[in-house]
Amino acid sequence: MSVERFDADRTLDVREIDGEPFGDIMAALEDLPDDESLLLINSFEPVPLYDVLETRGFEYETANPEPETWHVEITKA
Repeated sequence: MSVERFDADRTLDVREIDGEPFGDIMAALEDLPDDESLLLINSFEPVPLYDVLETRGFEYETANPEPETWHVEITKA
């Protein structure tokens, strides 16, 4: 199995957040400089987040490196 690794500048592992992580994700993205990327780590593919990212001017790449682990690298478009 091939494991794709992202070379992100910052990491947010939302598996460690108790409760809804949306606010934490948006806060991390608000603080993200134009030339940096954020690696979001989640226990499931955050499909509902993709539309929000696109609407707010972000691009993303997704990988599923192991069962129940999803990596989403987010950058400003």
